[in-house]
Amino acid sequence: MDQTNHNGSGLNDLAQLELAVEASKNITGSSTMSMDPEALNDAEKCIKDARAQLDQVKITGVDQQFLENQKALLDQCQHQIDEARKG
Repeated sequence: MDQTNHNGSGLNDLAQLELAVEASKNITGSSTMSMDPEALNDAEKCIKDARAQLDQVKITGVDQQFLENQKALLDQCQHQIDEARKG
């Protein structure tokens, strides 16, 4: 049976967002160390997916400071990939 969080708190969404951002950080770190083009592409996709999740969570109007922090982490990940591709 599908168990969806219907309590309106958005806590489950926040936890999923936090995991998506953490995954983005991890894959960004490993891809920029390896400099493998496919890994860099995978990292960008992971960041894109996390940003989509962030945009979805923003609609719920939950903790704005938390959301800004998550956005900043994703921005750092993207910057790291951009710098790796330059160098």
